[in-house]
Amino acid sequence: MEQLSDWSINIGAVAYGFAALANLGLVVLLVTSWRGRLQGGLFLASVSATTLWAATLGLQSLYDYPLLPLIFLLKILRDGLWFWFFLRLLAPVAEQVTSWHLSPRLRRFGWVLLILCGGLVALHVAEWLQPGGVGGLIGYDLRLPGHLLLAIIGLALVEQLFRNTPAQQRWGIKYLCLGLGSGFAYDFYMYADAVLFGRLDIYIWDAGGFVQLLTVPLIAIAAARNPVWSLNLFVSRGVVFHSVAVLAAGAYLLVMAAGGYFIRYWGGEWGAVAQLIFFFGAGLVLLVLLFSGQIRSRFKVFLSKHFFSYKYDYRDEWLNFTAALASEVSGLDVRERVVQAMADMVDSPGGVLWLKDGVGNYSVAANWNVPTSQGVMKDDALVVFMRDKGWLVNMNEYYDTPEIYTGLTIPAWLEQIPKTWLLIPLFQDNCLCALLLLQQPRAPRQINWEDRDLLKTAASQAASYLALAEASAALTEARQFEAFNRLSAYVVHDLKNVVGQLSLVTANAKRFGQNPAFMADAMVTVDHAVSKMQKMLAQLRQGRPIHQSATAVKLLPILKEVMLHRGAAHPVPELLTGDELDGVMVIAERDRLAAVIEHVVQNAQEATPDDGWIKVCLYMMEQNIVVEIEDNGCGMDEKFIRERLFKPFDTTKGNTGMGIGVYECREFLRGIGGDVSVVSRPEVGTRFQLYIPQAS
Repeated sequence: MEQLSDWSINIGAVAYGFAALANLGLVVLLVTSWRGRLQGGLFLASVSATTLWAATLGLQSLYDYPLLPLIFLLKILRDGLWFWFFLRLLAPVAEQVTSWHLSPRLRRFGWVLLILCGGLVALHVAEWLQPGGVGGLIGYDLRLPGHLLLAIIGLALVEQLFRNTPAQQRWGIKYLCLGLGSGFAYDFYMYADAVLFGRLDIYIWDAGGFVQLLTVPLIAIAAARNPVWSLNLFVSRGVVFHSVAVLAAGAYLLVMAAGGYFIRYWGGEWGAVAQLIFFFGAGLVLLVLLFSGQIRSRFKVFLSKHFFSYKYDYRDEWLNFTAALASEVSGLDVRERVVQAMADMVDSPGGVLWLKDGVGNYSVAANWNVPTSQGVMKDDALVVFMRDKGWLVNMNEYYDTPEIYTGLTIPAWLEQIPKTWLLIPLFQDNCLCALLLLQQPRAPRQINWEDRDLLKTAASQAASYLALAEASAALTEARQFEAFNRLSAYVVHDLKNVVGQLSLVTANAKRFGQNPAFMADAMVTVDHAVSKMQKMLAQLRQGRPIHQSATAVKLLPILKEVMLHRGAAHPVPELLTGDELDGVMVIAERDRLAAVIEHVVQNAQEATPDDGWIKVCLYMMEQNIVVEIEDNGCGMDEKFIRERLFKPFDTTKGNTGMGIGVYECREFLRGIGGDVSVVSRPEVGTRFQLYIPQAS
């Protein structure tokens, strides 16, 4: 380092001197309160290394001793101990690790950090023993990028600790993360500046002492809140994947930056142009790698193989699989979602699903990135084998060691499908309801017991979804048939009324055929019957009832029309109303309203002897118009009215009735905002009151 002024030396000595004293005080507190736990011991060792590092820096600044190599070695020791401490806090409790061992996946990551720190130590020792051998302090060598990488790793571990701590426990470590995170962030700034300009800025170097001093209270608060440092943490695979990807991308960019520097330095006149082209190409390669599905698959396999005891994070796999099956955002059918969800679970790019049909064969229900295949017969050798064994068939394993699958013969149609890999049976209630074929994965992978158990469990849930989808489709079809049957019942009901009217005309024609008045009424009745039959035919052709638009209609003319139609039957209904209600109007479909009122009058005629009476009254009640039909017929008891009167397809008329007239009457009136009430007594009579809202 160049000779520094006294003012600068004093600033550095003061800054790092106070930082050393503050850390020393924290060491004393920790020694007196340590209970022998490993986390507490690592915390104490980390703070002690920080104290020794700050004290050495203070001596260097005060007396200008040649201690720079020692300072950097102590810094590496400090960072390494903090890294070890973070790894201990990140050890999942669920893995039942002992107090003296890290989990296997974190232990592997610890070895990577140890190698990195060891290599950096070797560089500093080599420079100490042979000055200028690997570049001086202000030269551009691997030592400054190495310290920058340590700062990045420190920030990543702080982020992992905070992210994976449950929200209710973050109050205990937030000040630790804030203190150490700010320290590593300052190191990142200092060494990034050094890498950029090829030297350490002395002012940033001296200010680091005050930064270290400011972080001590935060670390002390965290120590007070966590006397034993035994937090319940969990490291998710997704976080590890993204964190390692970010670290790898950062390391790649550092290497590319170094390469660009040397290209410009040694490139002569073409240096600047070559540097820009190199940076563009490096960025393009990075983007290609980040968006490559095959690279991502290989990276996931690498992480699962070398950093985790189990291949899968079962919680995430199950949540993602369930969400994929239930999601309708993609617009795919549930069968297509089953294929994609199962394929994504093992990084397969495509698959085919065969679903069992009504006769027991298996037809193609969905295919994803695979040419449409043929159906599979129920007596096919593959179907018989999977139905009897219930095994997951690995085609790679079958071709390598066919003796494992004794009794299995691969049919010719399966060999014609490209890149076949896994055949998975889907069972529902011990019945083979579907077959799933997946293609070879994007990255080579071995199928072990974990894969088989996960795929079998997922296949069971997928089979339940498929069965639910089939039941839903069957229910929809049944509802369509129900709607058609109900339409047919309404049509038959109306047809019965038309036939009754025409039968009455033909019966009376023998007696009154020469009467002009009778002939005129008969023609009106026939014309009305033809109109109704044409409407019924149109309904049958369209498969749904044809309704007129609801309009404001006068109610009294409708009642007079009903009286005219029902006047040919006995007893003849009598209309009782005043002239003041002649202009009363309602909002309804005229023909349906007339049919509803006529049906109630017809029921009254059928329930009343010929010498009885039927009265139809029209009057106002608050905002409703009431059409009251009263007779002195056979009547009904309360139980019949409560349990059977409004029940569709329940009739007391035998083969001549449909049992839907009164039900349709109530549903129609409720549809326009009205209602119906019935009062009846056996052998006394019945009174229907139809409440219809008045048009405003």
